[in-house]
Amino acid sequence: MTKFDEAIFAPPVGKLLDDVVSTLMHSLTRQNDKASILHAFVPLPPPFSPIQLIELHFPESSFYYRCFDDGTDEIVEEPYLRDVSDSSRHATLLGNTLMAELRFIRTDKGTFTRQDTSLFNWLVRIMTPALESMLTQSSQQESLQSVSKERDHHRVLVDITNSVLSHLNLEELIDDVAREINHFFGITFVSMVLRDTRRTDKFCAWSTDFSQEEQPERLQFILQEQSIMLMQTLRDKHACLLHLEDDPVLWEHDPLLLDLKNNHVGNAFFLPLTFGSHTPGVLLLAHPSRSLFSEENCELLQHIADRVAIAVDNADAWRSMTDLKESLKQENFQLSEQLFASQGAGNIIYQSQAMDDLLSQINIVAQSDSTVLICGETGTGKEVIARAIHQLSLRRDKPLVKINCAAIPASLLESELFGHDKGAFTGAINTHRGRFEIADGGTLFLDEIGDLPLELQPKLLRVLQEREIERLGGNKTIPVNVRMIAATNRDLWQMVEDRQFRSDLFYRLNVFPLEIPPLRERPEDIPLLAKHFTQKMAKRMNRNIDVIPTEALRQLMTWDWPGNVRELENVIERAVLLTRGNSLNLHLNTRQTRLLPPLGSDAPVSGPMSQMLNPATPENDEEERQRIIQVLRETNGIVAGPRGAATRLGMKRTTLLSRMQRLGITAREVL
Repeated sequence: MTKFDEAIFAPPVGKLLDDVVSTLMHSLTRQNDKASILHAFVPLPPPFSPIQLIELHFPESSFYYRCFDDGTDEIVEEPYLRDVSDSSRHATLLGNTLMAELRFIRTDKGTFTRQDTSLFNWLVRIMTPALESMLTQSSQQESLQSVSKERDHHRVLVDITNSVLSHLNLEELIDDVAREINHFFGITFVSMVLRDTRRTDKFCAWSTDFSQEEQPERLQFILQEQSIMLMQTLRDKHACLLHLEDDPVLWEHDPLLLDLKNNHVGNAFFLPLTFGSHTPGVLLLAHPSRSLFSEENCELLQHIADRVAIAVDNADAWRSMTDLKESLKQENFQLSEQLFASQGAGNIIYQSQAMDDLLSQINIVAQSDSTVLICGETGTGKEVIARAIHQLSLRRDKPLVKINCAAIPASLLESELFGHDKGAFTGAINTHRGRFEIADGGTLFLDEIGDLPLELQPKLLRVLQEREIERLGGNKTIPVNVRMIAATNRDLWQMVEDRQFRSDLFYRLNVFPLEIPPLRERPEDIPLLAKHFTQKMAKRMNRNIDVIPTEALRQLMTWDWPGNVRELENVIERAVLLTRGNSLNLHLNTRQTRLLPPLGSDAPVSGPMSQMLNPATPENDEEERQRIIQVLRETNGIVAGPRGAATRLGMKRTTLLSRMQRLGITAREVL
């Protein structure tokens, strides 16, 4: 410390020097910033305080201290209005390293004496190291605060980035973004507004309100009016902070801002969600307090929005990939249906007049787009007829889509028929196209239409009349061009009378009814069908079966066939399984589940079934003798084996030999 020149002071003043030094040093150590350093001069005794104003000037800022006559004082950052001469002012540099200046000013128009100047210089020399130390500590503290704040910002960014980038589902991502922003910043209103992928001129908003102490209120809606700030943010790709008091007119005309105003929120921050050159939407943050949107918070929120934009782009890519996968799956389904439908009318095997008449009607109706109602007992081949109609129609190059109304639960049938939008119900994570959309341009075959629930019948009627659908959970009308073919084994007219089926839907379906005759009414078709199924099953099971015994065909033709063609196919499949040679070994079951004896068995058959299976039983021994001789000649005298006479006659080898001996049939008569 520079030695103080006591010679220029009067003796009473010199005696106070020790007290002055002690008081000043104690006061300096109590100050904690550049402005408060001026308070160190307040406790000096009156002989050392002939001044009323003290100014402390730094290159970047200045502070002004004023002492009033009543003993009060204040420090401000704006200069006082004053008119003082140079003789009433004293300025001293605090040091080259500080680049600061301390000024002492008298407002009583008095001048500073030599003693005052010496005192000021002495005080400055005492004050300079204290101020340097204070500024050094302050700079270090600011650096620590800056590092700590930067570390906190990085931690927030890392936490939010890890949280949002882990989501591929858009709804889950939006919920997590809202929760994280509210957690770290306390912002009560978080909204994400994204362009609707299905309608690019519309925007969908997901809004979360954390202002309530209970569960946050979540809302999803389509913007019906255009938002000025939304479009401006998307166009400029710059964040925009708005306050209600700055432009109340804008808040009245913008639907997003008006909604916030109605909820008593007057501060909104629009952040563009930009990733690369793509900006699908904005992040809208709002809070009643203006202080939450400080410059530092806004900068950090912009970094967060950049991360959220990446997550939104990832979620959009995942959704597109999922939709493409679903589309490919549906296209594969369509191709399979078309491939199966390519069998066409050639798959109908018949030679009866009843089926010929039916095919004539099919040829007539196939060329039109009229709705067809196929009726017939179970197993008569209604689906085959539907495929024939489609293959003969002008829609043959488009898909034939089939759905069995009885095989799908009523709760899922509406979604299968008309499709559903994403989020329509729990578990609807993707948009699903219904069978009507898949069949667009082609044919939709509704099997078992009599089992369609009553609550879905009006919606089906609307599709038939208006040719348009609405997906479940959606509000968009989708036009469809579909030819309808329905089938049932039930009496729909009786169901209408019993109020189990809507009469208006029945009349709309019954434009061109087709009745498929049961198999028992066209027995001449059975041999052809039996041969077709035998070859089909034998090829599939890698068997070689090229003979169907005459007796087997006779039994098939006289059977009642309650299950029609489907039952015949199942019987042939069972026979192929049981056959060990190249001649079909047939087994039949009655509807009472009584097993009939296989061909060649000696077990007697009695009752009505005996009369049905053996209508040509010989009335006497002579007729039986002639029949056995005829069969033996046809088999070249072979008795046993799959091609032998015993098999043809439905007897065991020993039984046939016994009857030949009893009837006196010799080899000469046979050959």
